[in-house]
Amino acid sequence: MNEKELLENARGHMGPHCKACPVCNGRACTNQIPGPGAKGVGDVAIRNYDAWQKIRLNMNTIAQGGEPDMSFTFFGHKMALPIFAGPVGAVNLHYGDQLDDIAYNDILVRACSDNGILAFTGDGTNPKVMEAACAAIRKAGGLGVPTVKPWDIDTLKEKFRLVHESTCFAVAMDIDAAGLPFLQGLTPPAGSKTVPELTALIKEAGMPFIVKGIMTVRGACDAVRAGADAIVVSNHGGRVLDQVPSTAEVLPAIRDAVGGKIQVFVDGGIRSGIDVFKALALGADGVLIARPFVTAVYGGAEEGVACYVNKLSKELKDTMKMCGVMNLSEITRDCLYKPNNEFVRF
Repeated sequence: MNEKELLENARGHMGPHCKACPVCNGRACTNQIPGPGAKGVGDVAIRNYDAWQKIRLNMNTIAQGGEPDMSFTFFGHKMALPIFAGPVGAVNLHYGDQLDDIAYNDILVRACSDNGILAFTGDGTNPKVMEAACAAIRKAGGLGVPTVKPWDIDTLKEKFRLVHESTCFAVAMDIDAAGLPFLQGLTPPAGSKTVPELTALIKEAGMPFIVKGIMTVRGACDAVRAGADAIVVSNHGGRVLDQVPSTAEVLPAIRDAVGGKIQVFVDGGIRSGIDVFKALALGADGVLIARPFVTAVYGGAEEGVACYVNKLSKELKDTMKMCGVMNLSEITRDCLYKPNNEFVRF
């Protein structure tokens, strides 16, 4: 299966919202929620994608030759690439009835682990979503990252029980999901957390804890204070608040503030191996990519995931060669072209 076949097949299997565009840039779906679009006028998903495209590389081929080492260690587990599939929930609502969350996570987790990366799984209002996600991770030998919503403590205790049964080695919370329209006014409630509340939740989890949804230096420092082991710089793909910056714009300052204390990941509009390289150069330890993996699963199941991961791998390797770096630690801001000492200009 090639990329063209994957997209054509996905268009026949997805619902009315996602168009399985050749480039997933947020323009065709704009503010369609339900669906893959962003909240409000829908400009944040577009801004996420556009920001990475505005960053330019410093090409340097007077350098050591050979094959670059793209391997990455995540809480003791060696991965082939510093890339994760991001968590997606309610796929049948947003992307069509071909799959539900249970079937989607089962395919995604297995296919990602088979191709040397890891998948973050989603959570939902239906308890069976988390149960199935954790079961899929357990079947994959614990190779996945269950992601919980910011529920109340009693609900999270039950979620963490499932997490431990999955035999995973890290858990995440997409704390920014508090702004998702379908989580508003629920019982049990899901919402923002104070530092003491987050500290208690991390202690309750009892394993490496990743806080997803950080967009400010203050938020990153609060996550460190609460005891998080990693953060994901993320605006939830533009789905929780309109008129916020892109993740590329805020990543450098966040990395400067907490880099070395915790691992820093980033998502939002990253679509190619070149984008991955740019994110690493701005200071990310690794990246999460969500929407294109949905297209990959709907368009080709395990084969579709392998096709997309292979594409990312080839693009990242080629970029590293052409920029004169041989391993991930050599990807620094010096690899980026800086007009007027700025990386992203709008």
